[in-house]
Amino acid sequence: MFLVLGLLFAGDRGFAAPDAEIATAVENNLGGNEFLLRVLVLPTEPYVLLPALALLAVGCAVRRHWTGLALTVLAPAIAVLLSSWVLKPWFGRYYDDHLAYPSGHTVSLVTTLAVVVLLVRAARTALLVAGIGVLLTAGAGIGMIGLHYHYATDVAGGAGLSVAVVPLIAAVLTSGARTWRRPSPAPSAGSPPAGTSSGTRPGASPR
Repeated sequence: MFLVLGLLFAGDRGFAAPDAEIATAVENNLGGNEFLLRVLVLPTEPYVLLPALALLAVGCAVRRHWTGLALTVLAPAIAVLLSSWVLKPWFGRYYDDHLAYPSGHTVSLVTTLAVVVLLVRAARTALLVAGIGVLLTAGAGIGMIGLHYHYATDVAGGAGLSVAVVPLIAAVLTSGARTWRRPSPAPSAGSPPAGTSSGTRPGASPR
């Protein structure tokens, strides 16, 4: 999804039709409430997400869940770097004077939430985290639109990028962990012990 949206709006410097409609609705309802808009954006800020990721990493280390620890460290870093250094310059979509697609704030938030969902063992808890994540992402998107940081499609693209990248990194890490843990083949039951030719006990050596 993020790739399709990026190609559709690559090089744009203005509002597409859906972006304009959503921005107008946000402006009409919350345009004068900057404090609330900033509160909505708060979950995307590094000083909120980095401590959360640090706690996740410590929890994985305590449980010796090394694949989870690697996912917690690598997935957000890779997603943010990919968004900021590769995709934004490539798509070249601007909001005022800054590159906007995909939204880096959204990538940071949704990547962190996706990592939590994958680390949670209980299905109900994972669904609860996912539901809360949808609400947080929608609220953050409204805040960024109201504060004139991003178009709505920037937010959608950032979420799509995160949802694609995190499971891919998790699959690579899991596959690698299985390869490293794969035991060496055990000797067959019919193989003679070392030092014998046919399974018979070796004779005593002369002195």
